[in-house]
Amino acid sequence: MNTQKNKRDLLQSDGTVTILSSLICIVIGLLVGLVVLFIINPEHALVDGFLRIIKGGFNDFPYGVGKVLANTAPLIMTGLSVAFAFKTGLFNIGVAGQYTLGAFGALFFAIALKMPWYVCLLAATLFGAVWGAIPGLFKAYLNVNEVITAIMFNWIGLYAVNEIMYGGGKGVMYDSKTTKTYSLRLNFEEAVIPDFGLADLFQLKSVTIAIFLAILVAILIYVVLDKTTFGYELKACGHNREAARYAGINAKRNIILSMTIAGALAGFGAGLFYLSGVAEWIPQNSTALPAMGWNGIPAALLAASNPIGTIFASLFISHITIGGTTLPTKYFTKEIADVITSITIYLCAFSLLFKHWLHALFAKRKAAKAGGASAVGKEAED
Repeated sequence: MNTQKNKRDLLQSDGTVTILSSLICIVIGLLVGLVVLFIINPEHALVDGFLRIIKGGFNDFPYGVGKVLANTAPLIMTGLSVAFAFKTGLFNIGVAGQYTLGAFGALFFAIALKMPWYVCLLAATLFGAVWGAIPGLFKAYLNVNEVITAIMFNWIGLYAVNEIMYGGGKGVMYDSKTTKTYSLRLNFEEAVIPDFGLADLFQLKSVTIAIFLAILVAILIYVVLDKTTFGYELKACGHNREAARYAGINAKRNIILSMTIAGALAGFGAGLFYLSGVAEWIPQNSTALPAMGWNGIPAALLAASNPIGTIFASLFISHITIGGTTLPTKYFTKEIADVITSITIYLCAFSLLFKHWLHALFAKRKAAKAGGASAVGKEAED
């Protein structure tokens, strides 16, 4: 009897419900993607379309898996940035702008100042932190919604960074031959994060220890939020700011610190990406905020803002994204891969809704069983 009760309690626990809701979102997203593939090309939808997306990086092992890992590291950080703010009652929609400033800090210290990778990574974190602190200051002292301020600073940051990097075609960071920033691996190798043999293992130079650094930060954020007084105060402000203030917690300070830390995480993610040599910044692409920043939102939602869950959510999103790029162009246009992965990622954002429904379902079943047991007991007494 106790064993059955324990199993039932485990099934209805918040952690289990969170995992179930995330899995439901993933399955629904993939099924919707499959339907779209069948509409476009029913003959090749399953083998050449859906299965390739499911296989992800394993379509081209080990190179493809290396690409997944290289893209997972920064996505973990942007997911953590959004999740950390969520935990403290804030919506950090400015992660793309903070990621942009982090990229600028990393590349400026690498190219202009010729600093080693760890200094560049610290600079990326600092630049992101400053850009994240600004919406926090507006929220704390002027009660301006952080969503409005963050969106504005996304674009301010993007245009400012592009203008400084381009410098009229003569910027110190701009390579006019490639129309991008200078390649760190070719020109500033000391600024590239070391790989310790991972590049040879996965046959891809951009696979570095960045993935391990991201996982370590995720674990650190988990410890800070769940095991420290500081984390408790941040979450208390998020749950009920007035009650936290009544308990003696400095709400304004915690709002600013929360957004600053969230910005630092996003900046750190940009540093991991660009200092691994995955890509170079394109200053003339002035109308597109980094997709990595936006993808952090569904990663956080899919993980229900759990720092450890963010690792697995980011890995899944990177996996299907890389899988989508392997779709054969003779059957599907290149843009279809983005459409399918975007549908799946978008539906992952509904994990909180499914979590609410599952909690309601389990509560209803529990109440029904309790009512049934009460009725049986009453009959026995009669």
